Amino acid sequence: MSLNDPQWGGRGNGDGKRPNQGPPDLDDLWRDFNRRLQGLIGGKSGGGGGGRPPVDFSRRFLGGGVGVLLVLGLLVWLGSGFYIVDASQRGVVLRFGKFKETTESGLRWRLPYPIESHELVNVSGVRTIEVGYRGTERNKVLKEALMLTDDENIINIQFAVQYILKDPVDYVFNNRHPDESVMQVAETAIRQIVGKNRMDFVLYEGREQIAVDAAKLMQEVLDRYQTGILISKVTMQNAQPPEQVQAAFDDAVKAGQDRERQKNEGQAYANDVIPKAQGTASRLMQEADGYRQRIVATAEGDASRFKQINTEYAKAPEVTRTRMYLETMQQIYSNTSKVVIDAKGQGNLLYLPLDKLMQVSGTGTPAAAPDTPAAAARPATAAPAVSEPAPAQLDRETRSRDSLRSRDREVR
Repeated sequence: MSLNDPQWGGRGNGDGKRPNQGPPDLDDLWRDFNRRLQGLIGGKSGGGGGGRPPVDFSRRFLGGGVGVLLVLGLLVWLGSGFYIVDASQRGVVLRFGKFKETTESGLRWRLPYPIESHELVNVSGVRTIEVGYRGTERNKVLKEALMLTDDENIINIQFAVQYILKDPVDYVFNNRHPDESVMQVAETAIRQIVGKNRMDFVLYEGREQIAVDAAKLMQEVLDRYQTGILISKVTMQNAQPPEQVQAAFDDAVKAGQDRERQKNEGQAYANDVIPKAQGTASRLMQEADGYRQRIVATAEGDASRFKQINTEYAKAPEVTRTRMYLETMQQIYSNTSKVVIDAKGQGNLLYLPLDKLMQVSGTGTPAAAPDTPAAAARPATAAPAVSEPAPAQLDRETRSRDSLRSRDREVR
């Protein structure tokens, strides 16, 4: 009904006139609305008062509207079962609260609530928990950070754990608070590893090894609880002694560094001295061994020579004795440069300057010594040619004289 209705604002008297201005009659408006609606749906207009009662038509109309509403509500209810799963997510469908299936990415449909429901789980996003601090390293949580080492020292450790989901079903159903479980498992694993190692190893050379061992131990515990979580990385943010003992710890570290430096210097000195001493000892051992071998060989040679002389002496004692005497004298005189000879039947001594003769023979210009009588008697220009060195000639003459003397003794 529009505002142009001739009955709007007045009480109708059948002639279309509005004797006065006022609000319309609600009953008239309802009857006019029903009449118009019946004409639209094919019903017959009752005209003055011969139609159906307005009350029966209202019930029928209301019944049809409820049906439409029910159909619309059913469509809306069925449409509520559609949901979208992103590429980084997995959908977990529940039927009356029990797991039914896992859906991949895309547009999916399930039975509407309360029959079925779904949960979207992000399986590709990296999640991070912080142990020992929150946000920055300065915002410490001492209850989590303070740990005891194997040598009974307290250290402050801060680390972060990154993890992803490998099984959304286990993540949703097997643990009530999986993120808190990761926090507790991480703290437990770090405390176990730190408690088995010394302080210096945790603070310095063993930080990377501790992170690797902690990640492995955490994964074993999480798999045992079937949390559906995969540890991707454990990062050691900070490891240091408590602030109350930081100064004393620095002094201890400096003392340890000085000790290591002195040990290295001593080791370097030992590496320099020990090889030299070993070389000297080896050289002395070799020299001693060579000396022993030489003495033994000499002694064996002397013994063999003595046996040979003894055999020859048994054959010809006098000849062997003379020969030994001559060899001995030759050995003695070979180390002297002056010889004094006492001639038989004469009272004078003959002095032979063998050193001068040896020098002359070495230079190749034979000349007689001025001190000898033979040199004084000879003229200076009539020096005879010497075919062999003077010492050799004198030695030969001496040997001939000795042999003649020995022959004379044998004849006698």
